[in-house]
Amino acid sequence: MAKECGVDHIVRFTSKKGLAKVFHAGLDASLKKSADIIVNTDADGQYKGEDIPRLVKPILEGTADIVIGNRDIENVKQFSWIKKRLQRIGSAVIRILSGSRIPDATTGFRAYNKEAALRLNIISEYTYTLESIIQAEHKGLAIANITVHTNRVDRPSRLFKSIPQYIKRSIVTMIRVFAMFNPLRMFLNLGSVSLCIGTLIGCRFLFHYLMGSGGGKIQSLILAAVFLIIGFQLLIMGLVSDLISANRRLIEDTLLRVKKVELSLKQKNTKD
Repeated sequence: MAKECGVDHIVRFTSKKGLAKVFHAGLDASLKKSADIIVNTDADGQYKGEDIPRLVKPILEGTADIVIGNRDIENVKQFSWIKKRLQRIGSAVIRILSGSRIPDATTGFRAYNKEAALRLNIISEYTYTLESIIQAEHKGLAIANITVHTNRVDRPSRLFKSIPQYIKRSIVTMIRVFAMFNPLRMFLNLGSVSLCIGTLIGCRFLFHYLMGSGGGKIQSLILAAVFLIIGFQLLIMGLVSDLISANRRLIEDTLLRVKKVELSLKQKNTKD
């Protein structure tokens, strides 16, 4: 269909790679073609092409690095009540994790400037929508939102087979990405909870022990020790993960420089 519509550049895979891999390949191919602004849209015809000028406007004005086309979820008639609620809950979780104000985190209609496309490194094999928002916020990229119109889509999604599978994979993706960018915060919170539980159970045992009935509460002492040990281990994991995260940021900075040098050399060779 792309060829029939006269598309000049097409990226093809010999086998299914997953939505996230396809998205990353599209960004890479666009950058190699010297694109300054990249617009991403879903292939099911859900989004309207006439909204593209509004989508790229904040980038052209220099006020945003990424622009997200938000569907008016509550007024999309083809979405079931359950899907609307899941979309709202998912977007709310993403706002909490990333600190953003994105009302529709799963929309596939977006625009990126060159800098944003170079900085995003999608590692998920499932979807790019959630990870790219969390990454963008933690990398200091400015995100803008506009409301876009949608077309009715009758073809069922090929990304997931059922709603439970979609929820499961989305949760795994969010936890993985959040742990990658905020490991200290994540493990610190988990470790603190475990330490507090262990301390409370330990205080309960100590109270009964001082009252002379500690012999029958030895289980509480064992349980308190378990929670305290788990808590300390989580804190140590947080410190180690934070060091690994710092190393990852250095690697990403190096990768960004390599990408820019690669594009610069390619553009120079093209001119020659």
